[in-house]
Amino acid sequence: MRLIRSTTRSRRGSFNRGPGIRTGQGKWLPLGLALAILGFGAVLFSQAPASQAPASPGPDASQVIQFLNQTIGWYRQFPVLERVATEPTDWMAVYNNRQTANQIVQLAFDFARARADSIAKEAGTNPAQNPGAGSTQYQALRQWQTKIDQQIKDTQAERDADVQKVANATGKRRQQLQAEVSELQGELALAQARRDALRSMVEFTSGAATGGLGATGLRAQVEALASSVPGALPNPAGASRSTASAPNVQTDLLTAAAANRPETTSGIWGLIERFFALSDKIHTLDSAIAQTDALASASAQLRAPMVARLRSLSQQGDDLAKQADAADAATLEQEKKQLDSLATQFKQMTATLIPLSKENVLLTAYSRNIASWRDAVRAEYRTTLKSLLARGAFLVVVIAMVVAAAELWRRGIYRYVRDPRRRYQFLLLRKFAMWITIIGIIALAFASRLGSVLTFAGLLTAGVALALQNVILSVVGYFFLIGKFGVKVGDRVQIGEVRGEIVDIGLVRLHLMELRGAGADIPTGRVVAYSNSIVFQPAGLFKQIPGTNFVWHEVTLTLSPETDYGSAKKRLLEAVDAVLADYREEMERQGRRLETFGAAPANSLRPRSQLRFTPAGLDVSIRFPVDLRLAADIDEKVTRELLNALAREPELKLAPPPAQGIRLRTDLSSAGFTG
Repeated sequence: MRLIRSTTRSRRGSFNRGPGIRTGQGKWLPLGLALAILGFGAVLFSQAPASQAPASPGPDASQVIQFLNQTIGWYRQFPVLERVATEPTDWMAVYNNRQTANQIVQLAFDFARARADSIAKEAGTNPAQNPGAGSTQYQALRQWQTKIDQQIKDTQAERDADVQKVANATGKRRQQLQAEVSELQGELALAQARRDALRSMVEFTSGAATGGLGATGLRAQVEALASSVPGALPNPAGASRSTASAPNVQTDLLTAAAANRPETTSGIWGLIERFFALSDKIHTLDSAIAQTDALASASAQLRAPMVARLRSLSQQGDDLAKQADAADAATLEQEKKQLDSLATQFKQMTATLIPLSKENVLLTAYSRNIASWRDAVRAEYRTTLKSLLARGAFLVVVIAMVVAAAELWRRGIYRYVRDPRRRYQFLLLRKFAMWITIIGIIALAFASRLGSVLTFAGLLTAGVALALQNVILSVVGYFFLIGKFGVKVGDRVQIGEVRGEIVDIGLVRLHLMELRGAGADIPTGRVVAYSNSIVFQPAGLFKQIPGTNFVWHEVTLTLSPETDYGSAKKRLLEAVDAVLADYREEMERQGRRLETFGAAPANSLRPRSQLRFTPAGLDVSIRFPVDLRLAADIDEKVTRELLNALAREPELKLAPPPAQGIRLRTDLSSAGFTG
């Protein structure tokens, strides 16, 4: 059934029938019945197969969106290039590349917009070109829209004709024509409203059929993607870009590059840091080149079918031009229509292809610029590596020289220092000097500036001193222990209440083998460990004067009150002196050693006696020096000789109980005594 109004219909009875539509046979249909028929017609049209047409040579909507996504991903790697730019040459490359990158993105969106317009035109003229045209619902709506458009055109023509007739008509004829014009105007308004509704449905169906990528959906997607890169597209709608912000962009780049520029360093540590920074920069530039090449390859794939299509159109135009030489008027008219169609297709295709071609040129320039930048960075990378290897080799040579000097020092010590104790001290000093020198050389070699070394050393020293103050104090005490008046392994010392023989002196601790008993020469089986910081504590460390090894012992006898104290003192003193005669030579040597320290003369190491009256009787105290190594033997001999002296005539009697007879004291370190 035709829904187009006939321009030759009769006007009789057209004013009292109500709103409706006149059929092609001049019959009038009420509006409700007409709408029902239109709905049925839409169903019929939905069953009609779509006409087949050759596929468009250009990319479809999904390919356009994929290409834009790839372009935006490529553009977003540009901030990474800005972060690695640290040199003036880098700044220039970044600035030039930013301008090029912005143009590339602009051209990509120009291509996408042109292709979206092309897809929209193809969808309007040939539903098969539209991604949503495969839907039968879409085909029916498109055919219905075409018929209503034709109906509106015919109604407008009839109304215009009646308006012209009204100007020349008179009387009833004029009134009839005016009423007819009014009725036609109402029909036109209704048809236009229906056309607008159908248009909205066609556009929606076109976009929904492909998930929003129809003719209208594609353009919306392109503009949405354009809003995600405002830096490259200040005017997403495709307006001409202003270059007024170019100086600001350059200033921002220079400011960021100046902030990223590393300080000039000459130390090994600075060179190592620079080496790895350049390596990371080269990797970043290689990645940028790879992404650019991938984008150029995608652009070439999109251009290939369009270039082939342009060549085909050009060939068809050339063929038509050759045929025109021998054609008649009818053929020329037909060829003119074909040429016009080819020209339209050519313009439509070039509008899409030219932005891609320009983009390919810019991508090549962009890739070449980054390649030049990478070559410059690689040259600097090789220079830095050579400098780093040279400094490393120089450091190894200097350390080897220090070690060689330390070895010569060691050999000199073994050759010229005979005293084992002194030799040990010099060897220890050599070891400390060597390692301190090596650490200092390494610190100076790795540091970029002397100020940084001093600052680092100060902070490190403060932290170490706070955390390891006890350990540091012990290390300092170690040097006191091995100093001029220090101790060595085998010496007998007293620390607090503990007496013992030194078995080990470490850098932080010393160990004593505890000695107890008569003469303090019997090991208890225990080893006592003390921190070397004991030399700074009030308890202190008691040790023999270097070169001496004696202590004072005291034997006390309580005699009866009637004893002749003069003869008793003489007899007992002679007995002790007789025992010590065998050791006098050693005592005299140790006495001479004491004289070197400003002590008493050598003959001061002799037995001494003292008498003291007590209620129990007469106390005779004899103090005598003994060699520590022979203290027990000497005490035993002295005791035996004293007993013999008491038994000689006239016999010396000891005081009766409860008075004590004979008492031996070996610990006189805190006892007062005057000779």
